[in-house]
Amino acid sequence: MSTVQSSPDSGIQQATAPPGRRRAPVGGRWTGRNPLVLAGGIALSWLVPACLVALHLGVVLLPLLLIATAAVIRVGGVLLDRLFVAALILFGAVLTFGLVFSLWPWGLSPVATTGVMFSVLTVAAWAARRAPRLPLRFRWSDLLVLGTFAGFWHYLFHPVAGSSAAERVAYFATAEDRLAHFSFFSGIEGVGGFNFLHQEAARAYLIPPSEVTYPQGSHFLLAWTDTLVHSAASPGDMLQTMNRYFLYLLVAYALFCTALVWAARWIGGPRLRGWQAAAVCGTVAAIMFASNYLDLLVHGFDSTFIGLMLIALALAVLIRPAMGRTEFVLAASAGLITVTYAYNIYGAFVGVALLGALVVHRRRFAGRWWWTLGALACAMGVAVLPSVLSVLGNLDVASASNMSGPSVAADRSVLIGGGLLGLLAAAVPRNRRTASGQAHLAVLLSTGAVLTAFAAYQLHSIGRYSYYFHKMTAVGIVVALISVGAVGVLLQTPARGSGRTWARRLQELVLSGLAVAAALSLFANVQWGFLATKDNPSAWSTNPLVAWGRGEFESDMGPEGIEGLAPLRNSDGPVIALVSNDNYKNLKATWLASLLNRRGGDMKALYDIHWVDIGGPQVKEEDYQRSFGRLKGAIDQLPAPHATPTVLTADRAVGDRIKRDLAKQGVTVTMVSDPGLLWTQPWGRTFPGV
Repeated sequence: MSTVQSSPDSGIQQATAPPGRRRAPVGGRWTGRNPLVLAGGIALSWLVPACLVALHLGVVLLPLLLIATAAVIRVGGVLLDRLFVAALILFGAVLTFGLVFSLWPWGLSPVATTGVMFSVLTVAAWAARRAPRLPLRFRWSDLLVLGTFAGFWHYLFHPVAGSSAAERVAYFATAEDRLAHFSFFSGIEGVGGFNFLHQEAARAYLIPPSEVTYPQGSHFLLAWTDTLVHSAASPGDMLQTMNRYFLYLLVAYALFCTALVWAARWIGGPRLRGWQAAAVCGTVAAIMFASNYLDLLVHGFDSTFIGLMLIALALAVLIRPAMGRTEFVLAASAGLITVTYAYNIYGAFVGVALLGALVVHRRRFAGRWWWTLGALACAMGVAVLPSVLSVLGNLDVASASNMSGPSVAADRSVLIGGGLLGLLAAAVPRNRRTASGQAHLAVLLSTGAVLTAFAAYQLHSIGRYSYYFHKMTAVGIVVALISVGAVGVLLQTPARGSGRTWARRLQELVLSGLAVAAALSLFANVQWGFLATKDNPSAWSTNPLVAWGRGEFESDMGPEGIEGLAPLRNSDGPVIALVSNDNYKNLKATWLASLLNRRGGDMKALYDIHWVDIGGPQVKEEDYQRSFGRLKGAIDQLPAPHATPTVLTADRAVGDRIKRDLAKQGVTVTMVSDPGLLWTQPWGRTFPGV
């Protein structure tokens, strides 16, 4: 009979078998390596995607891949835990295989990409003699993890429920960063792979040199997902593609908050149960419900919150790797690759956390160090590839790291107080004696060291904290929140027997409900109807998430604006939309029109529209002369050869004058004027600290 050597705190296991005997699969009867089984599995790996895509049900392939991955790996003993770790490994596989998908002739074909991944899973399971198996076990706190997603989805989707694709643009186009991120997404679908591997072709979709200098992992994951949802590699109508991209972002933000709750519970481990688990899950969810980090979604920092979601998953499995050596290497590699591809500066945090995990769990890799380090070195090579290409390209690392720009400030009470509380929990002897506690301590200290080092660098270089420091402090928020799981373990009460009577279960249910209610009141300002009136509402009703649910973040790029841009759709050349006497609205309208025409690359020249504040009636002469010079300069910068530009104005007299003045200087444009197009509403809403 085989034996298993394990550590209850680390979960890294090693199975051994007596000499001369083959080890049977952990999950069921012995199947051996029957070549017919392998052939049948590979055949199904291609037949199922082909049939589902033909029936326009390609979206079903996403949960099938997730379940198949979860059925092959051996992680944890609860289904939800297995699915979260499987999701991390699947994301890593998509980005790694994405390098191949970007170079082969089939691009992001949903049949080809999923067929390969199903085939790899089949071969891996066959080679390891693993029968597919899922742990059909659940924990009551699963409801809190899933309830977090449901709660966020309710508020995020509510203002756009039942809206058309044109109406949802008002929430999609709340910031120019969103338009830039969509251009990466559009470029990946257009070139059939990573933009940095198709740089020449990608420049038609986005502003150079960002095709090689900006991390594209989150955009690639969403673009690959879109091919499954759309059941085709071609995105189709761009307005509908924008709508789908926007919905993916809503799902991603809800998953980000849910991942934090799950990661905190995972770090707590099996010792975290009952009302203590409810308190941990409720606390993390409540803090995120009231967090200003919704501004990451509002202000178009798409890759930031997706990167934070991935780093939460990665750090959780590095702190408590309750899995075998192979699964640990897969999960660690996936975490390193996904985080670095999504937001490369976050890769440093995963790298130091991985180093700490290897040191803490060094005895578990005895006899397998060369294999482990070799595999992780390969993963490191894959992870840094885009960043190396960026440095070899046009990226000035020194100036980029100190750049200025709008940012979302971290909640200092959560960052500092939560970090210190996590440090306390990790340093308590009860936790410090465990491998997971030591790994947790290593993550806390290394995160603090990286933040301190970068802060010192910025203070030395420019004398202040700038854009990327605020981005990096978001990792500190993630570490502080997932550390709540270790704090929850300290609330553990003495065991009172192993019996689970109905009375005791009812007591646990009541205590869990009280713990969640207290967390929502303390950290999310929920007053449960007490002391709240119409004139004096609770603070809960004024937080950013609830405000989003009421539709308070709607911009002026609604259906009327999209309909007004209709004359620019399907234009053969560059498009310019001067929809008001506000230069920022003109910039965004021009960018949106360019994206709808799959010409985002024109914005390298047309970004000068940011200084063109004409297009509506009653233009001052000095404003006209200054803006006309900028407009003429933008058109002159358009790469040649190009078709005749089309200019849309909201005032016919201004449009006719622009056309005449351009013609005098030898510039021909097609002018379209629509007085009903004028955009007069303010652009969205901002919050303090942004």
